[in-house]
Amino acid sequence: MRVLGIDWGRRRIGLAVSDATRTLARPLRAIERGPSDRRAIAELAAIVQTLADEPDGLAQVVVGLPRHLDGTPSDETARVTGMVDALRRRISIPVDTQDERLSSREAESRLALRERDWRKRKARLDAASAAVILQDYLDSHAPSPSMEEHETS
Repeated sequence: MRVLGIDWGRRRIGLAVSDATRTLARPLRAIERGPSDRRAIAELAAIVQTLADEPDGLAQVVVGLPRHLDGTPSDETARVTGMVDALRRRISIPVDTQDERLSSREAESRLALRERDWRKRKARLDAASAAVILQDYLDSHAPSPSMEEHETS
């Protein structure tokens, strides 16, 4: 089953999804936020349900948690934590958080390798940032090779 990654921004919400083996993340799309957090939460809950109903399903949601570079909480940390709590109340799928420090910068660097036009990169940046956040989460929660060897023995 797959994992959905979310990069909660002030203007747009970036979405990414993993493959069914939870190995690779790929950008999915970005949605415009609008003025209401409540509407954004409802739209996210609908997207989660749609993905959960697909053949590969959805096992988990991961939301990027913003922090200062030194790891301390920022003003955005509390806002995103509130959104995570609201989303948890709307869906039955587990929601976790993942440190998102420098994810936008990494996503921009990756996009710049393939796309020279900054306008085109900007349109894809939010979903690409969600993919970076999700890939970091998948990598940090992957079973270690030594554990896999013990399980197959």
